[in-house]
Amino acid sequence: MGEISEMEAMQLEEIEECPVKQVELTVPKTDDPTLPAVTFRMWVLGLGACVILSFVNQFFWYRKMPLSITSISAMIAVVPLGHLMARTLPHRVFFKNTRWKFTMNPGPFNMKEHVLITIFANSGAGTVYATHILSAVKLYYKRKLTFLPALLVMITTQFLGFGWAGIFRKYLVEPGEMWWPSNLVMVSLFRALHGKEKRPKGGNTLNQFFLLILISSFAYYVLPGYLFSTLTSFSWVCWLAPKSILVQQLGSGLNGLGIGSFGIDWATISSYLGSPLASPWFATANIAVGFFLVMYVMTPLTYWFDVYKAKNFPIYSSELFKSNGESYDILSVVNPMFHLDKKVYEQNGRVHLSTFFAMTYGLGFATLTATMFHVLLFDGRDLWRQTKSAFQGNKKMDIHTKLMKKYKFVPTWWFVVILVLNIALVLFTCEYYNESLQLPWWGVLLACAIAFFFTLPIGIIAATTNQAPGLNIITEYVIGYMYPEHPVANMCFKVYGYISMTQALTFVSDFKLGHYMKIPPRSMFMAQVVGTLVAVVVYTLTACPWTCPMDRVFFDASVIWGLVGPLRIFGVEGEYGNVNWFFLGGALAPLLVWLAHKAFPDKEWIRLIHMPVLLGATSMMPPATAVNFTSWLIVGFLSGFVVFKYRPDWWKRYNYVLSGGLDAGTAFMTVLLFLTLQSKNIDLQWWGNNGEGCPLAACPTAKGVKADGCPVT
Repeated sequence: MGEISEMEAMQLEEIEECPVKQVELTVPKTDDPTLPAVTFRMWVLGLGACVILSFVNQFFWYRKMPLSITSISAMIAVVPLGHLMARTLPHRVFFKNTRWKFTMNPGPFNMKEHVLITIFANSGAGTVYATHILSAVKLYYKRKLTFLPALLVMITTQFLGFGWAGIFRKYLVEPGEMWWPSNLVMVSLFRALHGKEKRPKGGNTLNQFFLLILISSFAYYVLPGYLFSTLTSFSWVCWLAPKSILVQQLGSGLNGLGIGSFGIDWATISSYLGSPLASPWFATANIAVGFFLVMYVMTPLTYWFDVYKAKNFPIYSSELFKSNGESYDILSVVNPMFHLDKKVYEQNGRVHLSTFFAMTYGLGFATLTATMFHVLLFDGRDLWRQTKSAFQGNKKMDIHTKLMKKYKFVPTWWFVVILVLNIALVLFTCEYYNESLQLPWWGVLLACAIAFFFTLPIGIIAATTNQAPGLNIITEYVIGYMYPEHPVANMCFKVYGYISMTQALTFVSDFKLGHYMKIPPRSMFMAQVVGTLVAVVVYTLTACPWTCPMDRVFFDASVIWGLVGPLRIFGVEGEYGNVNWFFLGGALAPLLVWLAHKAFPDKEWIRLIHMPVLLGATSMMPPATAVNFTSWLIVGFLSGFVVFKYRPDWWKRYNYVLSGGLDAGTAFMTVLLFLTLQSKNIDLQWWGNNGEGCPLAACPTAKGVKADGCPVT
């Protein structure tokens, strides 16, 4: 295999441009197949990064503003280590003249092994969603779930995604239109860290710019992270009327509508929606419209018109209540068999939700049907064409796909074998530990069918908008009707139906990163499999007896959908039956956009109305809050619209590097603050660390309803 020369690459560029402008500006069209990717350095640094990030991320997930320390942090940290190993390790070749020959030092530390190290780190760059089952059962239901079934659930959840990822590669990786925006941050950083350029007059090299941002964000995060935590949610409107519930409901960024609230804190900005610098402007605009309609139209109208007794509860809450506004004692309605005690439930009365929480479930229903109809209407023809051309062997390839053809492909049967073995292990786990997990065998197969069905349409949306609508609500809804009063079964079904799809999209996104960076596909596959297995073991050992915002939401969902069941919440026996109309609304919304596009084909902006993203904009609320959105949208607007339009050269050169520097600096300071101060309970007591100053925002406003710390109206 020879190297693709600069001249050949220039000729290819003349023939074909990438269909997405951001990719054209960011991803190089050259490759050097002679660079070694799987090296001793890669194994040492990759496994080390995977273990450390798995531990740290699970550890920091138990925070009010959970900070997900991305693989970018590891990507940067390993650079000096990689160069140090390249200078100090011996060059001796072991097992010469055999197929097993290798050397601990094949030469300079290169970009391809760096990418594989990052893929290892990426395996530990989040949390395993299935740990919420462990937390919910132990901490909220006060029941036992032993280590082995918990470990098996976590392993099988993660590895199910490999099957779906392998099956849909040809649709979600190879087409140039499937560009996975967040990967461009990584590509830009790799180029900055390995590029050799002269400093432009009056400017900085990419390396220098990155280091400036990293150091600045590292130093700045001392303020919101420790010295002045009010910067996390600066809700100045509340200060105008410190005794007014209404004003605090309007102004609170954590428990209200967040009018005027903002956070000068990168952790607040990127906690739930990811980096706004990686979001394409049309997706940011759709999220802005969706957030505005939900928070400033739907929520005020439903609350102040007292829809579903909204005033009996806080305006924004994910907790469960009795009709009189008291918190619902869930443990009192759980019998010794871990099922619903119907007699006690009838005595306590129905479970009630804050109206905002109920409406977010409705929007989840709408997002699901909108996803299917949007992909069918706007992408159906392309999918059919890709399917036909794939079977006929004449599909059109973009330049990056052409460059990847020189490497050995990963056979689809590898993925299928992993998928089949994994499903068999899931069936065994759920049957053998049925007393703990409650999920029957047919539930496992149904969950797999749902994940398989939705991976492609949701993958298309994620690959083009950087936002992925969730399947959590529909999985809870289906099993809740079919197998009610089994809360752990509901959680397991959601994990296998929803999270296996999410994991598949993570793997596909990594495949696309390898595609952009020209990493041999089989090396990518190996790094993902080993990294995922190591990460799961570390996650399981790290899951601690603490609570985090997502644990509470996960527990409440298991009560709504599993223990009580949708029939008693959204069915004929519940309060919220009309919320089911959102299914129909979600199906009609993309149809109306499609009809408008056909009627006015010259109006390009109509085509950019993306109903799944718009309706699903607030899908992370709760636990995300208004201040997360207002801050994210401000930065997204400045980057994706203002700078991209008026300073395109600056955006092309620095935007994604800026995002990576902010991520890394914030992450490093967070770890340092915890290890040196917070773990030792060394706090700084002054008004700047007393919260946002909106204590009445969480108060009910109905007459006669009592709540701790709230005036009775």
